[in-house]
Amino acid sequence: MNSGTTSSGSQSLFLRGVTSIACGVWHSIALRADGTVWTWGHNADGQLGDGTFEQRSAPVKVKGLTDAIAIAGRIWHTLALRSDGTVWAWGHNGDGQLGDGTTINRPAPVRVAGLNAITSVVGGREHAVALRADGTVWAWGSSEFHQLGDGTETEKLTPVQVRGLTAVTAITGGGWHTIALRADGTLWAWGNNEFGQLGDGTVDEHFYPVQVKNMFGVVAVSGGREHTIVLKADGTVWGWGRNDAGQLGDGSTKDRLDPVQVADLSGVSAIAKARNHTLALKNDGTVWAWGKNDVGQLGNGSLEDSLTPVQVEKLTGVTAIAGGGWHSLALRADGTVWSWGSNNNGQLGNGTNLDSKVPVQCIAGNDPQAGGNCCN
Repeated sequence: MNSGTTSSGSQSLFLRGVTSIACGVWHSIALRADGTVWTWGHNADGQLGDGTFEQRSAPVKVKGLTDAIAIAGRIWHTLALRSDGTVWAWGHNGDGQLGDGTTINRPAPVRVAGLNAITSVVGGREHAVALRADGTVWAWGSSEFHQLGDGTETEKLTPVQVRGLTAVTAITGGGWHTIALRADGTLWAWGNNEFGQLGDGTVDEHFYPVQVKNMFGVVAVSGGREHTIVLKADGTVWGWGRNDAGQLGDGSTKDRLDPVQVADLSGVSAIAKARNHTLALKNDGTVWAWGKNDVGQLGNGSLEDSLTPVQVEKLTGVTAIAGGGWHSLALRADGTVWSWGSNNNGQLGNGTNLDSKVPVQCIAGNDPQAGGNCCN
């Protein structure tokens, strides 16, 4: 791990007090206990939410958010759920994925129109999805592959209800597909299905939710770009869809139309998708990863892909994980954030643009324009 000093040898200040983490493809997001949101990395579309379009290699504060309770990110946009049940979004908006009724990019948060009583929010590649307290699901943005679940291919600039889906307890957005977990433990999916990522045994695109085959007892679900991963109540992990880099973890590179179990992995408490790698957090606080590893996104000190889980080096006491495009994040019990993999846009948050094959600690931002120091 990094030594805790800057290149000049002086003691660094580290990002701390974090309760939740999330990733876009080239940027990272952290939620602090005080309800503020901090971001770093790529910012060409305003996805950092600090009111600028400047790339950041250390965290900056999102403007105007002081009561956030959940965060989400995807390729060029970011989302936050506030304590009053409203959803706010910023960044790229070319397909209406910010849900404010326009297609104007926003470098600071705007409210998603017409949504209230929301309990969860997730991002897809060019769409977004929200879960209401009544168990209904709402979506907006691109519907090129029917990922909004409203039966059309027309993009929506404000949220529409996913048809025929109730009693939902969790949601996730893939690249161009969407998945929902119902209270009875069944999974339902819709949208693009080119690699079998909907898990219904076909490669047919679906306008409306279809049930994932032979999958019950699910407690968590995470959608990658073209694959889907779930955690079952027994602590095992299962996946389906694209597997060209081994992101399904079954020891092969064969795409799967039906769920397969991740090899030699049990006692898992959380999962996270990425573009073409996957992460798992075990009950003992260790992190495991598999799939593509060309820039060190598996965190095991190598650049070799792995078709089965490998342990992230020297990282313990972890409470949450997140996967980006080619980088990964972990949150430790002490509220510090650690990252590894690609860093070409500063998405590791350690003040550099150097990739890392092992975890490095995110440093503090200190940008007065963005709202001060995230260590205070």
